[in-house]
Amino acid sequence: MLDSLTFLLEKLFLLTNFHVFNKKSWSADECGPKTTTTAPPFKRGDLLEVQRTLFIHFGIYLGDNKVAHLMPDIMPVLTNDQRLITTVVTNKRLILGCIYRNASIRVDSVEDFAYGASILVNDMDRRVKTPAMSNEDVARRAEKLVGAIPYSLLWNNCEHFVTYCRYGTPVSQQTEKFCNCLKMAIRDQRSVLLTVLLGVMSIVCFGLAPSTTLPTILIPFTLWMAG
Repeated sequence: MLDSLTFLLEKLFLLTNFHVFNKKSWSADECGPKTTTTAPPFKRGDLLEVQRTLFIHFGIYLGDNKVAHLMPDIMPVLTNDQRLITTVVTNKRLILGCIYRNASIRVDSVEDFAYGASILVNDMDRRVKTPAMSNEDVARRAEKLVGAIPYSLLWNNCEHFVTYCRYGTPVSQQTEKFCNCLKMAIRDQRSVLLTVLLGVMSIVCFGLAPSTTLPTILIPFTLWMAG
């Protein structure tokens, strides 16, 4: 069951290769193979963004083609072998790390950080009212935080990490948008009718029992009160 779930989610993440930016961006492919000596056009302390299918991933450029970023990862839970842990985090490792709520702030190459997507540089500066710190202070703060860290999709993700490093306050605009959408769904009375309908269908399919009847009553009632 878990393998099937991670397989489906992994395929969703792989769709990121079809995303096209409308803003000015830089592609890791522009540097050619990983053995190239061409330096990426970033400054130490820059905030980098790469678009995924379901979210935007963030990191802090440290110079020398290295990026510090917060990544959910199950591998440190399974082994102490640093050779395995420091390899590129695959989608399956990332998804299982989210489920297990385990992450680390790690340093990877620009190419590994981009994972095939284009990169935006300091694009968050125009959306955040707080002025950015000096680039050197941003990079030093990111370097001090490298290591294991608990993960929370809503309260401690990669965006919280970079905003703390660059602006001094950990915030996540993606989390705020998600919560706002959730509030709108709760306040929409059609969600009450939908949950009632789903509850009735579950009773019809699985019979009248506490496991089907109680959710059919409590969930719509909670949504109705919250709205």
